[in-house]
Amino acid sequence: MKLLKNFLPFLIGIPILWGIQLISPPHIAIILVNVGVNIILAVSLNVVNGFTGQFSIGHAGFMAAGAYTTAKITLALQDTLLPGLSPWLSTQTIFLMALVAGMLLSGTMGLLVGMPSLRLRGDYLAIVTLGFNEIIRVFIENIRWLGGATGLSGVPPYTTLVWVGLGAIATISMARRLVSSTHGRALLAIREDEIAAEAMGVNTTKYKIRAFVISSAFAGLGGGLLGHYILLVTPKTFTFIKSMEVVGMVVLGGMGSISGSIISATLLTVLLEGLRGLDQYRMVMYALLLVILMLTRPTGLFGTHEIWDVLSRYFPKRKAVQKA
Repeated sequence: MKLLKNFLPFLIGIPILWGIQLISPPHIAIILVNVGVNIILAVSLNVVNGFTGQFSIGHAGFMAAGAYTTAKITLALQDTLLPGLSPWLSTQTIFLMALVAGMLLSGTMGLLVGMPSLRLRGDYLAIVTLGFNEIIRVFIENIRWLGGATGLSGVPPYTTLVWVGLGAIATISMARRLVSSTHGRALLAIREDEIAAEAMGVNTTKYKIRAFVISSAFAGLGGGLLGHYILLVTPKTFTFIKSMEVVGMVVLGGMGSISGSIISATLLTVLLEGLRGLDQYRMVMYALLLVILMLTRPTGLFGTHEIWDVLSRYFPKRKAVQKA
């Protein structure tokens, strides 16, 4: 029964996502896929920036690790037929295994970066993660096996709206379960007062590293899905600007709010697409709107609350009247 409850969001989501995919025009499908990928990135980054109160700005580097790992595997196995499976099912299985491999490598890199750097706090951690992002990008640009500056082209078109939707559901489920668990409560304690958490016996470094590894792994998932939708994996996709876009989504939605990250990722992705016709003024207007929103709402749309917490303020539950 518990296992069925865990997989219930996926069982409900698959037919809904499949139906949306069938009826969506191509230009709408592109927007929906971008929204789904950005939800994965924003919610996963919120695990570090929101739940633990740290400040990481190197999310694009972990995206790159996941994207290149997934692409190299699918390019090598795109003509492979797994025994006992139909061509379509074989393709989907290979893609799933490639995504998992990308998540594992991204998580491992998160562990390697997090072990020395998460003893730092605030601006120092931000500088370390920024440096990691640039190191990864420059490293990829100088490796011919990874395509150099031009990247990997001819990536198989495996990503669909269903895949992205399931990835978003998995990321949201992970974040909700994490925040309500013992580990999540330790992370929230670190966010509120790290010194007090240490005094209460919480191993702050260990918990921060765990959060960083989980966040990095799901960033790799977002990178793998994105690369197999645009059919190209290039270092230009994973620059500092991409990391700051995701940070902007987390800050706008509220540091620590899962639903806030979902809504802000959706709004900002749609906004960027709506401003695409303005060419060079698009990013200027996008940045200006973010500045205005931060001046008027510095804690983000929901702060550390969830949307159902906010709605409960305006729609309080009526107390049942007991009969005498």
